[in-house]
Amino acid sequence: MNLRQLFLQHVAQTSTAPLAIEVVKAEGSTLWDASGKTYIDLIGGISVANVGHRHPAVVEAIRRQTDAYLHVMVYGEFVQSPQVQYAHKLTEHLPASLNSVYFTNSGAEAVEGAMKLAKRATGRTEIVAFNYSYHGSTQGALSIIGDEYWRNAYRPLLPGVHHCRYNDFEMLQQIGPQTACVIAETVQAEAGVKAPSREWMQALRQRCTETGTLLVLDEIQAGFGRTGKLWGFEHFGIVPDILLFGKALGGGLPLGAFVADKALMQHLADNPVLGHITTFGGHPLCCAAGLAAFEALLAENIVATVAEKEALLRRLLVHPQIKALHLFGLWAAVEFEDFATCKKIIDAAIERGLITDWFLFASNCLRISPPLTTTIEELERACAIILECIDL
Repeated sequence: MNLRQLFLQHVAQTSTAPLAIEVVKAEGSTLWDASGKTYIDLIGGISVANVGHRHPAVVEAIRRQTDAYLHVMVYGEFVQSPQVQYAHKLTEHLPASLNSVYFTNSGAEAVEGAMKLAKRATGRTEIVAFNYSYHGSTQGALSIIGDEYWRNAYRPLLPGVHHCRYNDFEMLQQIGPQTACVIAETVQAEAGVKAPSREWMQALRQRCTETGTLLVLDEIQAGFGRTGKLWGFEHFGIVPDILLFGKALGGGLPLGAFVADKALMQHLADNPVLGHITTFGGHPLCCAAGLAAFEALLAENIVATVAEKEALLRRLLVHPQIKALHLFGLWAAVEFEDFATCKKIIDAAIERGLITDWFLFASNCLRISPPLTTTIEELERACAIILECIDL
């Protein structure tokens, strides 16, 4: 059997039609397959490679850490320099109330930890989430995602979860004395890059404060410069009680985190002790890579380049078949009539050396979330390919 056949036979599949491109190299915004064909990566591992694939500083940090140690003890017991340094660096660039970081293996696990923390800290049982939200595929995270198609096959799920309309002022009354937390994506990712109004986000923050409800913002895709600011919530003039990270947090290695105030996070350390625990969360190699990526993001002023690239997409992606262009930073959903139209364009683009895909709750939209380091020339070429594929 060749490698593709072994992949289909022995690697558990998540769909009946995987892309099955055999990638042999990735650098910057370019992928290479086994035949030597190159691709512009327009999705960056789904908002993971914000500083590009294999940023030299990330590769060097990984090499240094492998020379020191890998796994030595479950999370939270030993003082491990990469964890400490990365947590410190993150909190230096967050509001003062977000000063304690709990590292996990993934974004979904960060969601799980935040749900537990909210229930433990408030003594309440109910959670408010939103239609067309996506927070991961673990059982708890699945309970709060906002689409019945994805939830239905795995019931019964967690009780006490109420799904409301996003960016709707009337739903604020659903937040009450039994609500432990509201979990919202700062910008809804899988709904097709849907941003709320500033006024609604501020009203949501106010309602949570009034009712003693914790506001949890999921920036697993929106964080680390994707929206044109370091953190998505900066666009709205609010601060969450708990902030969720994943995707770009690890610089290309698996890493998630939930961040809160130290006094709030302490609820997981006592009564019961080890109220939340992980073996590999905050793995030193992942934290070393993530720290290097974050430092590169800051030192190279990468976030400042996003506005120009957003404007470029807005200017170039114009076509009668494009029904709408949902843009927020270097992050876009190109809306077409239906999934069949969108998928035809995606497949044609891949044939022409451009990697893109669709959104879980907006399958008629083509995804754009490339490395933030993608050049203007690469974006111009990508847009030209998309327009060419529309006209086929």
